[in-house]
Amino acid sequence: MDLLIIVIFILIIVCWFRKFSSFIYALAIIDIFLRIISFVAHNIGVKEISSFLIKYVPKSIPSVIDAYSSGILNSILLWGFVICYGIFEFYIIKTFIHKR
Repeated sequence: MDLLIIVIFILIIVCWFRKFSSFIYALAIIDIFLRIISFVAHNIGVKEISSFLIKYVPKSIPSVIDAYSSGILNSILLWGFVICYGIFEFYIIKTFIHKR
């Protein structure tokens, strides 16, 4: 279920914007959003909401990669994710410098 959620988000973003930078931004936005939801799920006082979020929303993109792959494929996908975050960092720094 969690893999399906992430794939749908990424496909919507890629089809909507169709640029490589949009894919990188979407990947980072989705991962940051999932990490915020995970934090809220573990720190909210309402048990029903917390259990729903923990059950149906993945913690992060690397947790989904770990859940659905193993071995060398897992390593390749995680390194690809790290490279995407490096590119995201480059875009953020470039934008920050040009806004100044």
